[in-house]
Amino acid sequence: MTEDDFTGEARPYLLRGVRLKHDQVRKCWVLLAPERFLRLNGISVDILQRCDGAAPLARIVDELTQKYQADRAVVERDVRALLAGLYDKRMLGL
Repeated sequence: MTEDDFTGEARPYLLRGVRLKHDQVRKCWVLLAPERFLRLNGISVDILQRCDGAAPLARIVDELTQKYQADRAVVERDVRALLAGLYDKRMLGL
């Protein structure tokens, strides 16, 4: 899947068995899946905390644009890239 395959109405969510967790030992946020582990940066955490299956992609982008006072096109491109990568890794559904 590419970034362009996501519509503004897509409602991303973490797939069953995938968890967003703060790792106390490593003192960082991680995305855990069966036999997989991804260390996340702060913005990725902000994005994934909004991926609850209820919020459409357009609203997630709007909230992050406002929070970070950033250009909407840049935020949308970055959010789509992250979500497409996680979709390809079978960690995210739409």
